[in-house]
Amino acid sequence: MTTIQIELPEATAQAAREAGLLTSQALERLLVDAIRRRQAADALLAIADRVAAAGIAPMSMEEINAEVKAAREERRQRAGGH
Repeated sequence: MTTIQIELPEATAQAAREAGLLTSQALERLLVDAIRRRQAADALLAIADRVAAAGIAPMSMEEINAEVKAAREERRQRAGGH
């Protein structure tokens, strides 16, 4: 285990304490979530760079919405939804 000491403004510390966010477990969850979001953002940016390098034309908002709708429908079908 690693011990970390941080300095926060008193109001922030008090609000975090009241919200139950200053426990080891809560801080670990927050950090793990932040790490996952950063990794996802980095992966997305890497894909965007490859798409740009490949000369693939950007999708319109309508095309994006259609793809999202199709992916959601496919997920529902796999989950046994109607």
